[in-house]
Amino acid sequence: MIDRRSFLQFGLSLPVLSAFGFSAHGAQQSILEGKGALHLRSIPSTLERIPVIGMGTSRTFDTHSSPASLAQLSQVMRVFLEGGGSVIDSSPMYGQAESRVGEVLSALGRQNSVFAATKVWTNGREQGRTQIEDSAQRMAVKQFGLVAVHNLRDWQVHLATLKELKEQGRVRHIGVTTSHGRSHPQLLDIMRSEPLDFVQFSYNIANRDAEKHLLPLAQERGIATMINRPFARGELFSTTRNQALPTIARDLGCGSWAQFFLKFILANPAVTCVIPASAKPHHMADNMQANYGDAPDARQRLAMLRAFEAIS
Repeated sequence: MIDRRSFLQFGLSLPVLSAFGFSAHGAQQSILEGKGALHLRSIPSTLERIPVIGMGTSRTFDTHSSPASLAQLSQVMRVFLEGGGSVIDSSPMYGQAESRVGEVLSALGRQNSVFAATKVWTNGREQGRTQIEDSAQRMAVKQFGLVAVHNLRDWQVHLATLKELKEQGRVRHIGVTTSHGRSHPQLLDIMRSEPLDFVQFSYNIANRDAEKHLLPLAQERGIATMINRPFARGELFSTTRNQALPTIARDLGCGSWAQFFLKFILANPAVTCVIPASAKPHHMADNMQANYGDAPDARQRLAMLRAFEAIS
């Protein structure tokens, strides 16, 4: 089994990727063999099914529109799509990320085959509507799978706009997001009072605050959850550096710590989709393997937690 640290040693060389089952244009079938069926979960409000591993674009897709950058991001996108991915999350807050996503999807001819998600991040009704229109142009999509209010900014105004867009069929799902723990009480109030399709927040094996109230309430209210910062912005890999994978990881078919961390999140039935971000094809390939096979059961999840706590 190849762990994330081993992947790092090989860099971005396509010949090396090919040696492990990845090509510039081909699917990574050899590395996904035996992983089981693509893992899909339903969005409670519409029953639309989406893959459990999506792709975030914060930082990773905020690049210049240079040939070298676009070539690398195109390879990341190919690996994502060939690994069964479809949910791509972005935001105007992420600099040039929306534009890079749109350019890459258009070049690949896949702009109409993804679940495109973005956010509104401004103040005022008209500014919000304009920003959503601009996001649609940048990401090259005719209909968003999801638009959410980013970090609760002017949320009452924007949520009213999003409800209108949903009624018009321009957006299939609406929601709100936060990446800050201090906003959880307000997010909980909104979840209790508004008809949301999605909420997005941070959750990982080292930060399980969402298990107390957010995830149970989402399950109770029938709200889909999109999980950001699954690796705590890379901090989890610092904790596990030079550490061997525990036996439970092998039992679950996890070949790396990245897959271990993603599978832990998916062990919670209230989680709908996780959106790790990567600008490197081999990291994306690693992540996408968690898109396959069953999620850990309660006993396995506890064993995962104990194994991580033993080294952290």
